[in-house]
Amino acid sequence: MTIRTTLIIGGVAASLLAGPALAQDGAALFSQSCAACHQPQGQGIPGAFPALAGDAFVQGPPQQVAHVILNGRGGMPKFSGDLTDEQIAAVATYVRGAWGNKAGPITAAAVTAERNAGALPPPTDGQQAH
Repeated sequence: MTIRTTLIIGGVAASLLAGPALAQDGAALFSQSCAACHQPQGQGIPGAFPALAGDAFVQGPPQQVAHVILNGRGGMPKFSGDLTDEQIAAVATYVRGAWGNKAGPITAAAVTAERNAGALPPPTDGQQAH
């Protein structure tokens, strides 16, 4: 086995191992920061907070989902100052794969790109999510 092959196999293994941890972190972040409005099972509150379960937007282009989490929308707060790009990626990935949703993950790099596109500063230490 070459060094390149070993690195590729190691990288794939690390990605597979990180996947469940990322989902678990995303679930915890959702519970802490999002469930009060969107409800624990993503069903939302009709007329007040949209359902995330089965939502086409949530399962749509990753950059749009990252944009809304970073900037907020309607009555939703912005999380750009509260959550790191890794945390936003984790919660977005969780939501996109929970409750029957079948969208792929969102990477921290995609969130960073969206943050940079909007020239949003990184979160300040010590701030808490909503």
